[in-house]
Amino acid sequence: MTNPDRLLVDISALVESGQSNQMSLTVVVGGAVITGRLAPEAVWRERVSEVLNDSDRLGPFSAVFGAEPAADGGPESTEGGDRGAHGAHGEPPAYLHFHLARILQGNIGIPETGGMYRVAIEDVSAWTVGDVSYSDH
Repeated sequence: MTNPDRLLVDISALVESGQSNQMSLTVVVGGAVITGRLAPEAVWRERVSEVLNDSDRLGPFSAVFGAEPAADGGPESTEGGDRGAHGAHGEPPAYLHFHLARILQGNIGIPETGGMYRVAIEDVSAWTVGDVSYSDH
């Protein structure tokens, strides 16, 4: 999408405000179908950081996810307080942060246990509320 869908921006802002982390969403991005639950960016970053920190090979990357994003999307100091429902510099959210999410491929979801994905709202070509289930029946 050239312009981000205002409804998706509003949903993301509500999740970022901390009022809800129970929103399930299914999106189509670049032909891929991603389904799962949204999380505030800070929670998503913390969880990714924890997973990386537990890895012998990927541990050094943990710090990148522990920092707040700068205006250009790069890491920045975590000092500066709560960002509320907007980005680090007061702009509306530009990304959806999925956890417990799967990429649907045929009749399976990858990974089966759910993964963590960051999706640019402007790249979403279609979406629906809810977690699309799949079955091998």
